[in-house]
This record gives sequence, C-alpha cells and structure tokens, in this order.
Amino acid sequence: MKIGIIGAGNIGGNLTRRLTALGHDVSVANSRGPQTLTELAEETGATPVPVEEAARDAEIVVVTVPLKAVPNLPSGLLDGAAEGVAVIDTGNYYPQQRDGKIAGIEDEGLTESRWTERQIGHPVVKAFNGTYAIDILERARPAGAPDRQALPVAGDDEAAKRKVRALIDELGFDTVDAGGLDDSWRQQPGTPVYGLREGVDGVTKALAAASPERTAEWRA
Repeated sequence: MKIGIIGAGNIGGNLTRRLTALGHDVSVANSRGPQTLTELAEETGATPVPVEEAARDAEIVVVTVPLKAVPNLPSGLLDGAAEGVAVIDTGNYYPQQRDGKIAGIEDEGLTESRWTERQIGHPVVKAFNGTYAIDILERARPAGAPDRQALPVAGDDEAAKRKVRALIDELGFDTVDAGGLDDSWRQQPGTPVYGLREGVDGVTKALAAASPERTAEWRA
C-alpha cells in the first residue's frame, strides 16, 4: 500500500519504521525538508519528499505534526492522493506545553480532530494519539495474543475507519471503535484511555468512563 507520513517525530518515525518493514511503500515528509530525512530513509527504505508531495497516490496519509503547525500545512495537501484516501490524525492539543490557545477548541468546543479536519479540508480518523511511540516498535503482538494492546479509533467515514483499523491490526494491535469524530474527546489528553496499555476490554471501559469537561491542565 502507498502510505504518506507527514511529520517525522517519534510517532511518524516509528510508523515509518514499522510500515516499511511490513512492505508498504512509504513517503515521509517534515517541515525541514527531505534533505533532513536521509538517515531515516537509509534506515527504512522510505522515500523522503517535500510535504507537498507526501500524499501523492497515497491510500493512507498520516498527519503527525504539532497541532499548532496544522494550519501551516500546504493547501491542497491531499489533491494528489488516491481516491478514497484515509487520513489519520495522531494529534493532541497541548495548550500550556506547546500549542498556545486554539479558539476553535477552547471557545467553540470542537474536538481536537474536528478542528484539524477543518484546517485540512478532509475527513480524518483519530488514532495513535494516546499511543507511546516506543510501543509501536515494541508492543506489537499477533492477533489473539492475550497481551495484545488495543487502540481507540474515532471517525465519521466508516470506510476510512475500516481501512485504518485494518492497518493497525497489521501493525500488531487490536482496535476499539470510539465512535464519530465528535465523540473523540473520549481519547484526548487527560482522559482514562490516553496512554493506556490495555486490551479491548480495558480500552472500552476507559472510553466509557471519560468526561467531556476539559480540565484546567488542558486549557490555555
């Protein structure tokens, strides 16, 4: 499968490592330019590209950049993607630590991924946002393993969500359908499922226990 990854930090870098190892054709981009990705490309066989080209012909695109950087992504980012492209948003809002105040999230009450979706002009599927990057490399397990970790996945486009869940299964993790994008507050920072290393039952219970109230720690 052709996969584009925008952002080569901890999550983006480790997804590049795993997905290339599984045989996918991965293009990877960051804000500093493809010349800064030579080492990752040599390690993995991924193709470093400018951000504008990351989605070209891709069936899945992963957007894994700081939330404050999302509005700076090129317009028409997904114009050259494959028909029916699924876009994974791994982002989190860290107002005090990194992003500053984002009015759409705090004042309008948008979920973080709904805000991102509006910025890029394409439906997104929220996944990997509460996953430790190291777990992508070290905690993959075969289907049915008793210690297989589960990840929540939220989104409105059911076909895209199925595609993303299938990819996560291939990576060695179970998934739990966390509902539509307006329900994705259940997996944002500060919720019980965020950073949780448990299976399907544990993730399901944690999603149900979440509160929609954004606490002071997660406000600007």
